[in-house]
Amino acid sequence: MSIDLSLDRIRQLLDHLPIPYTRPTIHVAGTNGKGSVCALVASILSAASPPLVVGRFNSPHLLSPLDGIFVRNEPVDRHIFMEAREEVQRRNEEHCCGATSFEMYTCYALLIFERLKVDVVVLEVGMGGRLDATNVVPDESILISALTSVDLDHQAFLGDTVEAITREKAAIARRGKPFVVGPQAHQQVEAVARFIIHSSGGEIAVPCAVVAVDWDPDLDGAPVPTQTGIRVPQFQPVHIHRPCHADPIRALLPLHGEHQLGNLDTAMGIISALQTHPACERPGLNFDQRLTPDAISRGIRATRWPGRLSYHAILLSPASLGTSAIATHENTDPESSQILVLADGAHNPASAAALAAYITSTLGKSGGGPVALTYILALSHSPPKTPEQTLKPLLAIREGLPHKRELRLGVALLPFTPPLGMPWIKFVPPSDIRAAVDSLVPPSGVEILESSSDFGGLDYQEAPIPVEPPRTDHVEEALRWAASRRRHGEDSLVVLAGSLYLVADFYRLLQELGQAGDIWGSS
Repeated sequence: MSIDLSLDRIRQLLDHLPIPYTRPTIHVAGTNGKGSVCALVASILSAASPPLVVGRFNSPHLLSPLDGIFVRNEPVDRHIFMEAREEVQRRNEEHCCGATSFEMYTCYALLIFERLKVDVVVLEVGMGGRLDATNVVPDESILISALTSVDLDHQAFLGDTVEAITREKAAIARRGKPFVVGPQAHQQVEAVARFIIHSSGGEIAVPCAVVAVDWDPDLDGAPVPTQTGIRVPQFQPVHIHRPCHADPIRALLPLHGEHQLGNLDTAMGIISALQTHPACERPGLNFDQRLTPDAISRGIRATRWPGRLSYHAILLSPASLGTSAIATHENTDPESSQILVLADGAHNPASAAALAAYITSTLGKSGGGPVALTYILALSHSPPKTPEQTLKPLLAIREGLPHKRELRLGVALLPFTPPLGMPWIKFVPPSDIRAAVDSLVPPSGVEILESSSDFGGLDYQEAPIPVEPPRTDHVEEALRWAASRRRHGEDSLVVLAGSLYLVADFYRLLQELGQAGDIWGSS
């Protein structure tokens, strides 16, 4: 199925919905980091004093379409979702709008937010910006727009250069409204974005500055005891410097990775503009009074964004581990059924490079002993992006390790369950991914598991929850294999990446194992 980017269908459908959309809206585009920025902004707004009722729309969803629409920091109630879904689909059919599944999904969210009269909506662009379904929100509802890091992705639809892609994404700018341009990896992005924003009559918002600082026991509490080996890291203390404020805000950032400092910079640029720009004023919202330094700090610390450098300590029981897996190596650690998994949705070369940098830093700080690093990977078919481009930084980890730390590399190659509501998403066959791995790493430098799971014939489903039981056997097979690779006296890390749809399969397995309690975290 092809993607036909246009606003004509959704505009027609939105005109026929029972109530117009009027919610104050924060609109965020970008290639990488826009979901993290939305999660941070929504969490900060929810921590306001008194609290604001916040709606948040993210795509793709994770486990089901319900978790792409958040209200009060929780996935939308299924009954509320179904009511909106039935209303939108009926109107789409009655008026022959021909809206796509994503356009209808966007309308579900807008109708739900309007019916619930949420105070503020944080709206993530699906793909691009100018012709994305979310750009149908009327000018008068937009408070502020933002652009996170731009890189090459979806070139078939957005253009084959970062300049062309930036033009599409920055085109969500609105006349007279502030626009935050986040930190960029490509120097030309900012210049192109500024030109588009100014051409649209938008106003560039004054940025904030976020810097990492050392842990202070008096301010941040007792630090995690120092331990050898790979462990879940503690939160990162940061200082946030805002325009026209002498004192920085101190906060603990729970999202891991140096790139999250840039995402927090963008999020705080949005918050600062909400507090200071006249176009962001709305009766009763009072952002400047409600978003105190303490509220902002609490909101940052409470942020949860699963599947983005998310750690999960998994226990595989002997029954699920299997004797054949235990016997793969005669030196297998008897406690290898307990493994630490780092789940990340890195799916393009830029996000894979950020993930690789994080892994390299983590391994460099965790000691000098031998380590078994196992990747569990699946990729989406998205030409002209190739598997080699995405995998290259992940498979070059050895080159960045200090002191020539001994590393045994393993790679499990998997499919993923087709996501609900997105029939155009296809996985790269594991055999094709293997060819890419073989071209990047000599056979002597990597162990490979090619999934034995047969995903042929899986049907596309439109329902809000799966009609068939979701597939998890492929992930369990890979985790068993990863656990079996660890040898006595060896450190171990399992990294599950390449696609958020694979992360979703992993989380479904955690639900089956009764270990899903930390997916969304707790404050």
